[in-house]
Amino acid sequence: MTPACYVIYFSGIVLLMSISPCVPSAERPSVTVIDGDGIGPEVVASAVRLVEAAGAQITWEPAEAGAEVFRAGVPSGVPGETIESITRTRTVLKGPLETPVGFGEKSANVTLRKLFETFANIRPARELPGVPTPYSGRGIDLVIVRENVEDLYAGIEHMQTPDVAQCLKLISRLGCQRISRTALEFARSEGRTKVAVATKANIMKLTEGMLAREFAAAAVDYPDLETWHVIVDNAAHQLVKAPEQFEVIVTTNMNGDILSDLTSALVGGLGFAPSANLGTEVAIFEAVHGSAPKYAGQDVANPTAVILSAVMMCRHLGQFEAADRLEQAVLRTLEDGLHTRDVRVGDPIGTRAFTDAIEARIGLAGTLPRRPRRPLLLPHITRTDVRSDPGSRTKIGVDVFIEATDDPARIAERLTDAVTGTPYQLAMVSSRGTVVWPGTGGSTDCIDHFRCRFRIVDTTVWHGESVLDLLARIGRIYRWMHVEKLEEIDGAAGFTRAQGEN
Repeated sequence: MTPACYVIYFSGIVLLMSISPCVPSAERPSVTVIDGDGIGPEVVASAVRLVEAAGAQITWEPAEAGAEVFRAGVPSGVPGETIESITRTRTVLKGPLETPVGFGEKSANVTLRKLFETFANIRPARELPGVPTPYSGRGIDLVIVRENVEDLYAGIEHMQTPDVAQCLKLISRLGCQRISRTALEFARSEGRTKVAVATKANIMKLTEGMLAREFAAAAVDYPDLETWHVIVDNAAHQLVKAPEQFEVIVTTNMNGDILSDLTSALVGGLGFAPSANLGTEVAIFEAVHGSAPKYAGQDVANPTAVILSAVMMCRHLGQFEAADRLEQAVLRTLEDGLHTRDVRVGDPIGTRAFTDAIEARIGLAGTLPRRPRRPLLLPHITRTDVRSDPGSRTKIGVDVFIEATDDPARIAERLTDAVTGTPYQLAMVSSRGTVVWPGTGGSTDCIDHFRCRFRIVDTTVWHGESVLDLLARIGRIYRWMHVEKLEEIDGAAGFTRAQGEN
């Protein structure tokens, strides 16, 4: 289905990007609502109650995901019935979902984002009235635009040896172009003037470097914006030192997850951090915070993040008046000094009392300045649009990853003998990315995991099937577990050197 319009509205700290056909406010759209785990049912109930009190016309369609679903034996944490509901409604209001740590199932949060290709995660952070922080008065007003479906969150992991785990970091040109242009269009839509891209391209030159390069290419089409690149660790440093210098930061999935938690702390914490997960078919609205199970059922959770996420949802559905009434009621409540216990000043009130206070102020206005609302075109880019013509592709060699307990010199000796008479020559052995053969004069500690780089030295007899012969020869000596072909694409290396490799 082709979306009919894409519009973003900003008022206070709340965003809307309408990514599906705009819904007239007279209609009563359905929304899949997932209570979530831990404090989720409490804060979602608060949001649902206030959305209705503000006059929004929504039919709620309850669905399940998370801990109970995991316990019922669904490995993804998302049952088929929930997927069917989201496919129908195309809009989700979701509480936080519990994710097993270090074992077992995938994150149900990530599963939902990836299943419905909600590729852009918008996370605003703005100074709020009545929420004192060490940064109060400095005018923090920034947004993290986080790529939302790839990077390390692809979750492709393997135990390569009993003692070495691998996680594949997948960055695509499609993902980089979509998130870069989303961030640039977003800045324009709010009258912002500055967009920074934060990457670790100084170390991961092909993956993180791809985002840096694609952002720079896209920025050429936005001469009205000031754009620049910042190394992500420096971005974290600068966000603590001088956050007011930033307006929009676009970054990869893992970096965006970390930086957006940091920015929420600058303005009061995760209890005030709403977000929208946006794709061309489905939008998922949720708080940034987790399920906080130790506080579940105690009437102490701050529902503001979920409430403001619900405001974003209302605007997405075209119900602007209700969204404005609810947002202003939240701001007025905070201005009046009413808050939950995560705000360390005055006398806190409970979740239900805070919800009551907001409901009582529906129809009143806060004093926080509003940004202008202007349309935003969400980039509609497909893999066909970004498919590169590789031009020339020259086979250079093969990296073979092996498990071994021999020292590097012995590994090199045995592999050199094994490939005698083949088109290949052993060029380098590395351990955890550092050359350990030929000797470099360093003192790298080796583990049982080695990358062995073989270069093609005789192209007159080389053929693609020779890789199978190479692996068979290696396999008679060592256990191999991973292979990467080495190519030059249009004369540029499509692989990186190891530390210390010349």
